[in-house]
Amino acid sequence: MTSSQGFTAEKFAPVRELFDAMLDADPAYSAQLAVYVGGEKAIDLVGGPNSSVDSVTGVFSCSKGVAALAFSLLVQDGHVDLDAPVASYWPEFAQQGKGAVTVRQLLSHQAGLVGVQGGFAMEEYNDLPAVADRLAALAPMWRPGSGIFGYHALTMGVFLEELCRRTTGERLQDVYNRRIRVPLDAGMFLGLPESEDHRYRPVLFDEEPAPAFFDPFSIAGVSGNVQAGNLLGMPNVRSVRAEGSTSGAGVGSADGLARVYAGAITGVDGVPAYLTPETIALMAEEQVWGLDRVFCDTSAFAITFMKSHPRMDFGSAQAFGHEGANAAMGYADPMYGVGFGYVPAKNEEGTTTGRALQLSAAVRTVLLSS
Repeated sequence: MTSSQGFTAEKFAPVRELFDAMLDADPAYSAQLAVYVGGEKAIDLVGGPNSSVDSVTGVFSCSKGVAALAFSLLVQDGHVDLDAPVASYWPEFAQQGKGAVTVRQLLSHQAGLVGVQGGFAMEEYNDLPAVADRLAALAPMWRPGSGIFGYHALTMGVFLEELCRRTTGERLQDVYNRRIRVPLDAGMFLGLPESEDHRYRPVLFDEEPAPAFFDPFSIAGVSGNVQAGNLLGMPNVRSVRAEGSTSGAGVGSADGLARVYAGAITGVDGVPAYLTPETIALMAEEQVWGLDRVFCDTSAFAITFMKSHPRMDFGSAQAFGHEGANAAMGYADPMYGVGFGYVPAKNEEGTTTGRALQLSAAVRTVLLSS
């Protein structure tokens, strides 16, 4: 049987057995898995031919969850009021009747600003002011405040970053680096330094048949940036991963993801939790649940963070985190005291039976039985 490498606390042996079974079932499968419980490392595993103990790779929209952790510090410090109009911080945003849209609505996928007709080129995400200007000039694709919501796949990071720039004068990536990544010595990067680039392994993709047609001018087409091209290769482009667009260019390891989430709720290795229980409750409170206008399937969101729900059952009702397009997953679960990270080497489907969800369920099963 194919075996993983790394550390597992004794009681989590069933989780390692499941991970090893996944490796054994597919010789091409490679991934990292890390879990912290109560601030202590419980699992740190790697397996397969395309992952190593020290490697990092693209985590796609997990970047938004990590960016939301940093943005939580702005809320905690009083720089941003979630119920204030976005335009009070970013006056240009009031164009096209958006003056009453609140930060809460914008950051919970309710504003109808999923993208621009024509789309964005990959490198445009390295020029935040220019992209933010184009989004500020948009008319919403549905009426904000009407109860409709839909996943802002490639624009949410822009909103987080621009609000940080407008309220603090700093890049959100720099806030994250200074206040979270460096103090925790976490291998999760929003902007991969050149000194760390030797650790990077490109995200792998299967050759797949051409997808069925859907209208590039539809809401889903605009959200997916179809008119300008597929951006799934974002982290594989050095200039893009170096800038670290929080919409999807973050780079990390499973341990890095688990560590920054654990650091938020329990602290790790003697470093106290950087978010207060009050901030966690505010940012992780579910804002929307139901049929997602973009996915055309059920979704649930807090302030940027994904929430666990039957289609994506990754944790308790208190859990908050984010999946990536390659099925990477990072989350914190205050109910269990867990910080969780899963990073595959190859793009895989993050379905209701995806590997990350199976491994997460196995972790909770151990905790409930111990």
